[in-house]
Amino acid sequence: MTMRRDGALLVVGDVVTDVVARHRGPLAPGTDTAAAVRTLPGGAGANVACWAAHWGCADVRLLGRVGGDSAAWHERELVACGVRPLLVVDPEAPTGTVVCLVDTDASAERTFLTDSGASLRLAPRDWSEALLDGVVRLHLSGYLLFSATGRAVVAEALKSARARGVPVSLDPASAGFLVELGVDRFLALVDGVDVLLPSRDEACLLTGLPDAADAAAKLSRHIPLVVAKQGADGALVARDGAVLARVPARPAAPRDTTGAGDAFTGAFLAALLAGAEPQDAAAEGCRAGARAVERVGGRPRSAT
Repeated sequence: MTMRRDGALLVVGDVVTDVVARHRGPLAPGTDTAAAVRTLPGGAGANVACWAAHWGCADVRLLGRVGGDSAAWHERELVACGVRPLLVVDPEAPTGTVVCLVDTDASAERTFLTDSGASLRLAPRDWSEALLDGVVRLHLSGYLLFSATGRAVVAEALKSARARGVPVSLDPASAGFLVELGVDRFLALVDGVDVLLPSRDEACLLTGLPDAADAAAKLSRHIPLVVAKQGADGALVARDGAVLARVPARPAAPRDTTGAGDAFTGAFLAALLAGAEPQDAAAEGCRAGARAVERVGGRPRSAT
């Protein structure tokens, strides 16, 4: 799979405010647990866009919906990362907020408490086919599928992309939300996507298979290219019902795994846009993921 290099990547997805609380050991019910707390810009879609720009994609655009309470801050943070923000300001809902609980005694694994706010209110009226002008790849955050208006946006975006011959990738985003949506419904909604980037848990959930390689292979019978992210076990690249490559992870000393999958996806897409083959792009994704877990928050350091 080789992409033209003279075009933009458009990401459509969520922009949220992350409140990251890094604590040591289990939470103490009914009393205080000491933690280092930081407020950072986040959101799976926004993080992917920032990592793609950080990984060398010269023209990255992001369509998302935020509240007026923090729209200016989020726009500044995106610009600082080299992303062109196309933010819709919601007149009613505040920007989504995610509380990320990170246990520093474990493998820096995280637990999310999510208030989606304005991010799941992106609606078809916010989409225009003109958004694809100059775009050679469209990436959709799976979080869009977890609201009726978001699903309508996905349908419109896929229709527009298909009419223009623009390939589309999608990251399922959340195993927990997938359970609520339903596997059959998810697979129907992503018909027309050419690259799916699930986590290991998401791939297994979508197929009912316990082994990630078997799951990726099965998914690739429905979607042309499947790249399953496996964290410390690297990534799997599958096509036409078979695993083509097993890409090893890069060594890392985890501090916060928030956004590691987004880093993988952003770097993977940037590499595809630069003409890399899928297995080489997945290796770039693993490199970005390793870098992401060694810092707090879901984004790379900004250019400023």
